[in-house]
Amino acid sequence: MIVGLVIACEVAFWVLLAVGLGLRYLAKKPRAGLAVLLLEPVLELVLLVVTAIDLKNGAEPDWKHGLAAVYIGFTVGLGHQTVKWVDGHVAHRWAGAPKPVKPPKYGMARTVHEWKTAGRWILAAAVAMALLQAAIWYVGEDGGTSSLRSWQLKMVWVIGINVVIAASYTLWPKQPPGGGEGTDGERERPHFLSKW
Repeated sequence: MIVGLVIACEVAFWVLLAVGLGLRYLAKKPRAGLAVLLLEPVLELVLLVVTAIDLKNGAEPDWKHGLAAVYIGFTVGLGHQTVKWVDGHVAHRWAGAPKPVKPPKYGMARTVHEWKTAGRWILAAAVAMALLQAAIWYVGEDGGTSSLRSWQLKMVWVIGINVVIAASYTLWPKQPPGGGEGTDGERERPHFLSKW
């Protein structure tokens, strides 16, 4: 039941996103679109409540309950950025907005981008770990919580991998080909009229 609900929440996330952006840009009803997009957090709340009820009714904590906590954590950490990214592309395609800015490729700007990305993933993992810990306390140590602790260990790995990736860009910043710095860290191309 929990796995089915996680899948339903993921499908509903994308359906609500499509409906909200459709109302906002195609139907030209920005308030209605925003109202639909604001329903997104309700999905996680429903999943959290159903998972807690399942555990309260005596279900043995297993990987499915851990998956629900991880899904909620990742939606908290990454959901807003996902909505923002999709919104930018839909606004460009359907509402004449400027093309979304691509992430910087080189130098300090790329390093900052990598740390921001890592921060979102770390937030996601930290929220998941907190929810998993709350479930462990809720069930009690004698309630067979090894699968929940296993998910917590996976979240430590997520944090570690993201720190290593971001730190690698700090220690070895990516340089543009030829070493020149232009806008967004890219090398400037000479304009054919520049010699005149």
